[in-house]
Amino acid sequence: MKNFILLSISCFLIFISCKEEKKKEGPTQMEQVMAIHDEVMPKTGELGKLVSQLKPIADSLGTESQEAKAMKDLQEAHKAMMDWMQNFGDRFEPEEILEGEALSEEKKKWLDEEEMAIKEVKEKINSSISNAEALLGPSN
Repeated sequence: MKNFILLSISCFLIFISCKEEKKKEGPTQMEQVMAIHDEVMPKTGELGKLVSQLKPIADSLGTESQEAKAMKDLQEAHKAMMDWMQNFGDRFEPEEILEGEALSEEKKKWLDEEEMAIKEVKEKINSSISNAEALLGPSN
């Protein structure tokens, strides 16, 4: 009987140690998309600040000036972020975004599209900020 108990305990321990736990292999695609959004969303305040700094210069130099074009790029980057958020919110439920609820095949395709779109928004925001800051100079 003692051997049976030891054998049972050994088998149980082997079973537990060999059992594969479901390991998270990194962030999900949804988490990656939201991380990009979370990285660039705070920069939308900077877009507005730069627009207000460029506006008087652009007004005095005209619509064809580099400053006017930079201001327009900043405004378009802001609009791109707002449009992306609206579209994303229309396509996905809060449970899918925040709780990792499983996506249908159609929504997986949408997520691919949204990932590409937010990467484009990120590039627009970063490049428009960089360009505006270069035009405004170090006193910015």
